Amino acid sequence: MKNYTSIHDIDNIHSWIEEAKALKANPLKHIDLGKHKTIGLLFFNSSLRTRLSTQKAALNLGMNPIVMNVSGDAWGIEFGDGTIMNGNTAEHIKEAAAVVSQYCDIIAVRAFPTLTDKAKDESEHVLKSFVKYATVPIVNMESATGHPLQGLTDAITISEHAKTVKPKVVLSWAPHIKSLPHAVANSFVQAMQKMDVEFVITHPEGYELNPEITGKTPIIHNQEDAFKNADFVYVKNWSSYNDYGKVLNTDPNWMITKAKLGNAKFMHCLPVRRNVIVEDAVLDSDSSIVIQQANNRTYAAQLVLKKILENG
Repeated sequence: MKNYTSIHDIDNIHSWIEEAKALKANPLKHIDLGKHKTIGLLFFNSSLRTRLSTQKAALNLGMNPIVMNVSGDAWGIEFGDGTIMNGNTAEHIKEAAAVVSQYCDIIAVRAFPTLTDKAKDESEHVLKSFVKYATVPIVNMESATGHPLQGLTDAITISEHAKTVKPKVVLSWAPHIKSLPHAVANSFVQAMQKMDVEFVITHPEGYELNPEITGKTPIIHNQEDAFKNADFVYVKNWSSYNDYGKVLNTDPNWMITKAKLGNAKFMHCLPVRRNVIVEDAVLDSDSSIVIQQANNRTYAAQLVLKKILENG
């Protein structure tokens, strides 16, 4: 595997999950694999779990991480071809990616969508420009349309906590105070489609995700019906896809409560707004596995880096 930019880069999710569990049991087993190797973590947007877990994953493999907040600490980067650079951008991605490739053996990039220009966001111009112009492997730490490190993490977490051979997993929309991307939801859908689970999506009408991603996955507009007999409820807000980036509905009745959750385990990628997305009674109960889920971010990232290093 050269790059990890999408859930589709996983050839066999079941073998990947087992390998991640083995790394978790002995995180420093391969500490010499990344000796004298450097990973550059480039953040165009804010981060907590992704930043720290990917750094820790690199350290567990003996790598040297370099972290840069691109938007605040670097020259403005131009991604357009043939652009007359007489505006706010001072450096073109062609030079930037080539230069960083000389300093780093792997480059990991985090860049959110605009949520105003669907075509531009779906082109993944930031991520794909690094893939095109860098001469070293690229890892997606969340892009405009996907968060494959989170999706792999979620698959690992469900595998660890499943009590049945084919658990029922529900992805539920929940209200939020502002417009949010589709990346986490998209990658979770793609990960679950690779898993042996009963998978359904629930959201208010108007919040359909990209149909090319959801495919034949059942969509139920009644949240309580969707939750019946659920083993895992994964909760995430996202803005409208068809009316791109818009907030169409902030119905507080879609907030997750203990009564709705029943016996299911609650999952969320974090950060989560208490008593907006989910009530305290859920997060503070044994039903919540968000902390265990966050812990698995390290081992998902470590597995990805290990596979890239072994390929190199």
